[in-house]
Amino acid sequence: MTFAYFLRRAARYWGDNPAVLYRDRVLTYRQLDKRSTRLANALLALGLTRGDRVAIQARNCPEIVEIECALYKAGLVKAALNPRFTAEEASDVVENCTPRVMIVGPGYTRYQRESRGFGCVEHFFAIAGAEGQYGAYEALIDGGATTAIDYVPQPDDLAVLHFSSGSTGKIKAAMQSYGNRLASMRKMILGMDRPARPGDRLALIGPITHASGMLMQPYLFLGATLVLFEKFEPAHFLAEVPRLNLTHVFMVPAMINLLLAEPTLATADLSCLKTLAYGAAPMAPARIREAWERIGPILSQGYGASESTSGVTRLSTADHAEALARHPERLASCGRAMGETEVRVVNERGEEVCDDEIGELVIRGEDVFQGYWGEPGLTSEVLVDGWLHTGDLARVDADGYLYLVDRKKDMIISGGFNVYPTEVEATLYQHPDVMEACVISVPDETWGESVKAVVALWPGRQASASELIGHCRARIADYKSPRTVDFVAELPKNASGKLARKVVREQYWVGASRRVN
Repeated sequence: MTFAYFLRRAARYWGDNPAVLYRDRVLTYRQLDKRSTRLANALLALGLTRGDRVAIQARNCPEIVEIECALYKAGLVKAALNPRFTAEEASDVVENCTPRVMIVGPGYTRYQRESRGFGCVEHFFAIAGAEGQYGAYEALIDGGATTAIDYVPQPDDLAVLHFSSGSTGKIKAAMQSYGNRLASMRKMILGMDRPARPGDRLALIGPITHASGMLMQPYLFLGATLVLFEKFEPAHFLAEVPRLNLTHVFMVPAMINLLLAEPTLATADLSCLKTLAYGAAPMAPARIREAWERIGPILSQGYGASESTSGVTRLSTADHAEALARHPERLASCGRAMGETEVRVVNERGEEVCDDEIGELVIRGEDVFQGYWGEPGLTSEVLVDGWLHTGDLARVDADGYLYLVDRKKDMIISGGFNVYPTEVEATLYQHPDVMEACVISVPDETWGESVKAVVALWPGRQASASELIGHCRARIADYKSPRTVDFVAELPKNASGKLARKVVREQYWVGASRRVN
């Protein structure tokens, strides 16, 4: 069983049904199957062979869906860049994965063959048309053969490189195999509260190059329609729900927070919505209760990571209802292990803990990734005896509900995006006025957590908060940049002279029941 077979079957079953809607564009199942086959053949005709990487950078558009389908058919590896990456970050990713082809679309960071790291790219294509060194994406498809490709992937064949910044600020790529991706799809389909059917419509608001994109293949498998949004505007989304008859939606908690703050929510018609799934960051229990009351009893959530390919635990709609009625403490839970996944909470000796004791969350299953691309040392740190060590501290109650408590490392999750403090600190240190910098998370009503910099300036220097924020935004993606800056005379150190990040962070979390938000 392959993704190519699933799509070919869907084209036979629901050929004229829309597979993707975007603005006024409709891509039917038959068109998606045909175009992705032609694209797969066209890429192979360029001389690419199985396992070669194809890089993509674009905001949400139908082409991203057909590119993923084409790469699955051809046995090529998808290397997706966040459309919000700066040129510097894009160069880091390309230098890391050495793609032979680069496909760009709306929102991409402009670069050419002469840009740092791009010397490995043999072919550039632009979705919106050709310019400079870029070939036309549509011309590439038009030149592809229509014959099906005889490729049956093995479970360990590499399918996707999922990029994020490492704990040292260095770009790292999680290797997700075809077996990982198929296991992920099985879990998502089996775990749905209200399984999608032909005619249902899934709203994808976040970047489909990242977490939202994990829902594409499961919903295509079921014959539903993917409705792509280029960006999230609460009032616009609320108006589109009844107009487009949206039935399913995935959001990060920050989006739900913005919906709750939107005045038109009070009069919005959301009766067609069957499920609102949320994840990628923890959500405050008070906001969950408010969303249940004001949006509807349709919430479900999951916890996962790029290293686990998909969701690991799930708090279903029924779990939400039970928590609200009889177990309010469970609103702080991320649910119980789902599908084939095994979940344990262990101490420093690797022994499973009990009775609400806090330990590290470790997981095992068919969707646990293959390791980090080109980083065997880092891989061996997180994959130990078949178990993925997540770095998240958690506890589990007598009924098996998991509660995230803190992160073993200092990663910040803001609006569903991972931010690593050392990367932001390294950027701050590029400013001539900054003597010391400590980047931490602070609670944020909208984003869950926001990025704060606590800075000590060199004597006699007078950089302002707005100046430092602007300095960062010019060099790293905006979601990584500090939203606020506090100034101190000196930052605290531990006994060995290292920056005491937890001491800096603690004052901003006084009174919080957990150290994630």
